[in-house]
Amino acid sequence: MWILDIMLPGMDGYEFCKKIRHESETPIIIISAKDDEIDKILGLELGGDDYLTKPFSPRELVARVKRLFQRTKQQIHQKPEDRVKVDGLLIDKQERRVFLHGEECHLTTKELDMLILLTENVNRAFSREELLVKVWGDDYFGSDRAVDDLVKRIRKKIPNIPLDTVWGYGYRYRSKEG
Repeated sequence: MWILDIMLPGMDGYEFCKKIRHESETPIIIISAKDDEIDKILGLELGGDDYLTKPFSPRELVARVKRLFQRTKQQIHQKPEDRVKVDGLLIDKQERRVFLHGEECHLTTKELDMLILLTENVNRAFSREELLVKVWGDDYFGSDRAVDDLVKRIRKKIPNIPLDTVWGYGYRYRSKEG
């Protein structure tokens, strides 16, 4: 597990977070004195699993670390299908890799989590609030517009993906196969 301060000497903590996430699925808790909503959203969208603003109590940090370890442990022990296949997409959930017609698509943790959720529930519409809870977790306190940004990034990385906007509600993955 990483506990990462965004304001590192000589290095941008956001860039370091992206580098960690690109190479590993290790949980990351970001701590920072930056408490603007945009800073929190950026930290979470770049791959942070949690964001804690200074000052904070050591007890709160310990509680968040324990919760993240517990959630990670639950994910490891779950035995769902290891692969999702739909519309030329192959998602290997164990390896956390996505392929479109055999070509790998590089997604961030949150992008992959959302794509797995939507492709495992083809044609089901999810509200923005549901997506926030299921992808970011119950304790996320940011704007529901983070969902819109995440969908936009998935669409950019996987052209022609049938992620439909359900206007005024949220999103759904619509299968091209029927």
